[in-house]
Amino acid sequence: MLSGKKRGLQSIEFLQAPIISSSASVAGPLESKSSWAEDFDWIMEDYLLGESSWERTETKVLQQVIQIALDKQQLSFEDIEVFLAGDLLDQIISSNYTARELKTPFLGLYGACSTMAEAILIGAMLVEGGFFTRLVAAAGSHHYTAERQFRFPTEQGVQPAPYSQWTATAAGALVLEAQGNGPRVSSITIGRIVDMNQKDANNLGAAMAPAAADTIHRHFLDLNRDSDYYDLVVTGDLGLVGQDLLEELFVQQGVVPKPNISDCGVLLYDGIPEVNAGGSGCGCSACMLCGPLLKKMYRGDLQRLLFVATGALMSPTSTNQGESIPGIAHAVAIEI
Repeated sequence: MLSGKKRGLQSIEFLQAPIISSSASVAGPLESKSSWAEDFDWIMEDYLLGESSWERTETKVLQQVIQIALDKQQLSFEDIEVFLAGDLLDQIISSNYTARELKTPFLGLYGACSTMAEAILIGAMLVEGGFFTRLVAAAGSHHYTAERQFRFPTEQGVQPAPYSQWTATAAGALVLEAQGNGPRVSSITIGRIVDMNQKDANNLGAAMAPAAADTIHRHFLDLNRDSDYYDLVVTGDLGLVGQDLLEELFVQQGVVPKPNISDCGVLLYDGIPEVNAGGSGCGCSACMLCGPLLKKMYRGDLQRLLFVATGALMSPTSTNQGESIPGIAHAVAIEI
């Protein structure tokens, strides 16, 4: 027997849509040079913030972005019933250590760059299902921790490939509630693994684009919506290479007319030439959503947003063993 909320194969439409009552974003020194700087709640003055390692800094930033989101609603950690978060590091240590400080029930998630969407959709189901009334979803990343783990320590000065992406030093957090004022999470589509046998760990946009196309196409089919239903469909993070590939896949799949689409990895580094094909990392899409995009919704500039965060689910071990890169994408519909 199908749930009264389930739509099609992979989607859920909420009958009592959870509300995003507050959100916050943090951007690193490079990310703050973009045209979105005024929409970030806090800009890091440097990459260490007085800590002894980049990993400690990543944890500090995640804690700070949650605190900012709570302060906007005059909430404390004790007001949060459950905390959902993830990051890129082995055993999601930044999220674990943040949860250690919050001392609240914790669900640690790993979806690579799709983690923020995964946290929101699970959180929305928990709230709409009546299990919790208020929770926090968050994700973050740090350029130097990710480079050390997945590629080469930056001290080695390895020249990146021109189609590679820059892991963002950034974070985002939002408060989901059963009641209140703010944009609503109206529906979700849970993604499935799509693997096109792409093995180049520098070309993550190509690895993730097929999953993004699959989830977006399925979202429209499951919910019986036209492809121009949303004011904006934003992926994260395909970068320039993956975004071009996504548009080709739309043609193959018959997604016509093409939705008004952009990508967080492209938007975050608007006008910054140092990043090659654009941005990536858990914090990239989390920062763009919880900063500029939700602020556009609060101002009324956007009414309907489909947030489709994408993840490349590989590890350094699997890459070194020649495994292909599984891609996934989760979609979250946010509406006024």
